[in-house]
Order: sequence, then C-alpha cells, then structure tokens
Amino acid sequence: MGRDTIANIITSIRNADMAKKETVRIESNNRTENIIKILLKEGFIENVRKHLEGKKQILVLTLRHRRNRKGTDKSSLNLKRISRPGLRIYSNYQKMPRILGGMGIVIVSTSRGIMTDRQARLEKVGGEILCYVW
Repeated sequence: MGRDTIANIITSIRNADMAKKETVRIESNNRTENIIKILLKEGFIENVRKHLEGKKQILVLTLRHRRNRKGTDKSSLNLKRISRPGLRIYSNYQKMPRILGGMGIVIVSTSRGIMTDRQARLEKVGGEILCYVW
C-alpha cells in the first residue's frame, strides 16, 4: 500500500487547526513545499520554517487562528482531498471548479508545476485537481 503524502499534509493541517495548535510539523519534499508555498501565499497559513533533523528536512507551519472561535468544529481552515491514488481527477482550464464563488482555491498539479486554479486559468493549462481549500 502506497503513501499518499498530500492526504497526510491535509490531515495534519486540518487536525492541528481543529485542536487549535499553533504549529504543525511536516516532512518536506518538493511537492509538499510547493503546496505549502501556495497556502502561505494565499494567506491560509501564517509562516513556514525549514529545519534539518538528522537527514530529514522538516517544515514547521505556523497556523493562522481566528480570535474568539468557539468549539473545535469552528475551524477557519477547510481542506478537502479530491484526486487520490485510487481515483485521479483531471480537469481542463475551462471546466476548473470554483470554490465558494472564487473565495476558496483549488490546488492543481499541471505540466508547469503545482498552482492554484486562478493561475491555471490564466496560463490556460489543465491538470490533476489535488485539493480544495476554503
């Protein structure tokens, strides 16, 4: 059984957000770093630091929390994995889904790298829909 690193990232961030944790530690690779850069640029996370532990690179994410949240179900960050190893979901740039009328983002893996749905529409490229973030 293979490892789904994107699902692990999403689950770690979602669980830490629901538990109101300040930081999340994720093992680093190129795909992970690209997804985290998108989340940082779009303002879903506050800060990213890279640490070296032994021979492994670790990313430490600082999550952005809203003040006066009540309960663990009131998370400010919602992530949903779409394409998975058992069922790949692809879309061209014209039929790329919009999340909450453009308020959320779709992270897409294209031939030009990992990017948001807005960038994919501007560059007129389609690809594999990795996840939704809102």
